[in-house]
Amino acid sequence: MTTLARATRRTLAVAAVLAGTTACSDFLNVDNPNVIDINAIDPVQDAAALANSAQQNFATAYGWLIMYSSWFTGETQVSETFPTRNEFGRRDVAESNGSLNTDVWTPLSLAAKSTKIVLDLDLPTPESNLNRGRSFVWRGYSFLFMATDFCTGTVDSGPELSPENMLDSAVANFTSAMTILTANGTADAVALANAALVGRARAHLQAGRKTEAATDAAAVPAGFVFNMPYVDDLANRTRLSNRLWQFTLDRGSMSVSADFRVDPRVLFKAPGEHNLTPQDASSGPFYIQFKYPAYATPIRLASKLEADYIAAEAGTSADQLTLIAARRTAAGLPPYAGATDDASVLTELMDQKGFDFWLEGRRLGDFRRNPNNVNYMPVPGDPYFKPGFPPIGSKTCYPLPLAERDNNPNF
Repeated sequence: MTTLARATRRTLAVAAVLAGTTACSDFLNVDNPNVIDINAIDPVQDAAALANSAQQNFATAYGWLIMYSSWFTGETQVSETFPTRNEFGRRDVAESNGSLNTDVWTPLSLAAKSTKIVLDLDLPTPESNLNRGRSFVWRGYSFLFMATDFCTGTVDSGPELSPENMLDSAVANFTSAMTILTANGTADAVALANAALVGRARAHLQAGRKTEAATDAAAVPAGFVFNMPYVDDLANRTRLSNRLWQFTLDRGSMSVSADFRVDPRVLFKAPGEHNLTPQDASSGPFYIQFKYPAYATPIRLASKLEADYIAAEAGTSADQLTLIAARRTAAGLPPYAGATDDASVLTELMDQKGFDFWLEGRRLGDFRRNPNNVNYMPVPGDPYFKPGFPPIGSKTCYPLPLAERDNNPNF
């Protein structure tokens, strides 16, 4: 999960031999021990390490995605000084934004690229190989988040693709994953296959294919939850730990927005209930998230609950009211007493989903799909919540970073 140990051991051994034989006569010809020669990989022995590394690459990217989208969609406020991060809070992200490239795009594109290393290997029993199936899952989720969070995407340094193209790519990868993992049949494979099923349902819904979305959502087993695991490794917290806790405790980057401090599902601590301080003293009272209270706290990625929301949104207003009633009861809230026209009911469904999946990276996709039914978004033209910044912008997605445009040969 954390290293490419077996593959790099062989590369380092070869590099050591070469260094000993050429150091005096050809000191400019040096092997890079950090580069893995794909021709030297043993498909049987190294595939698991490579597939688990790709999974961890996605887990790392997932934390970044959640934090930045929480600022962009108003779940939290940017309680730090970085102008690049405040651009996310202001919904005015430029393609030259360094944080966009370093923290958001690069980890996500690395997750996608690292899955291809596994998928390009000549693995045994490919039709049921767990490592192939696992890699298709994370490739699918990488493309899904490119589609929901970015205005356009790209696959393996290919041409610029629309969100619809990226969603189709996500569906194709989830489908491949489910076929392979179902044939494998082990407990790990079944869990990954169900995670892929939820991902495919989400991709279909985002693409407007409600019938397909509802069919996939209905097939998710009752009680299913798939969490991304994290660990507290002092030397590798940025890669291995829960990003939301790291940027709460270590940096003071997120303050829970007032609009979300009204529901019992949103776990936070108010000033006076903690001794932490925001990185930017001008950002006002510091309300810290407490949904993820440790470096090793897992983050939910896929669940039957999300499938229920997908099925309800794809269904009728009566379906939506049924789920709204269940979720309000589960949260200890009084019954819904608002208007029952289709638009009002969908807005209430998005409200309940927003609280259920707060700080889980769903809200930006929900907003792009239902821009008139997602409340509490930063409003274009409104003043930013702290001084010294321009007002809120009107962007609805992230541009591809300038670094991708400058370095991708197909752009």
